[in-house]
Amino acid sequence: MEDLLLEYLPILIFIGLAAVLGGILIVVPLVIAPSKPDPEKLSAYECGFPAFGDARMKFDVRFYLVAILFIIFDLEVAFLFPWAITLTKMGATAGAFAFWSMMVFLGVLTVGFIYEWKKGALEWE
Repeated sequence: MEDLLLEYLPILIFIGLAAVLGGILIVVPLVIAPSKPDPEKLSAYECGFPAFGDARMKFDVRFYLVAILFIIFDLEVAFLFPWAITLTKMGATAGAFAFWSMMVFLGVLTVGFIYEWKKGALEWE
């Protein structure tokens, strides 16, 4: 049983060392760094001009729609990289199936993109 516990000793030392080092890195700047806040330093900075309006105002739904569409198309394009790497390592039959299944996937992606474009979801007014 002691041998088993000795195997975990380096991990415990590492966790302890990380906790001590993390604590030091939090406390040292609080002690050493000058703390002289002024109103200009504490003011909100927004693109070079003072903030205006309420920060809790509602956004237009089109903003969320464009963001969701970007995420969807970005993630779908991310599937192309592992497919392209593994396609060259497959045999003839599996490679042909993988190629045509990706062409179907890209076709559906293209149809969805054209549909969104025709519906005007990508237009920002």
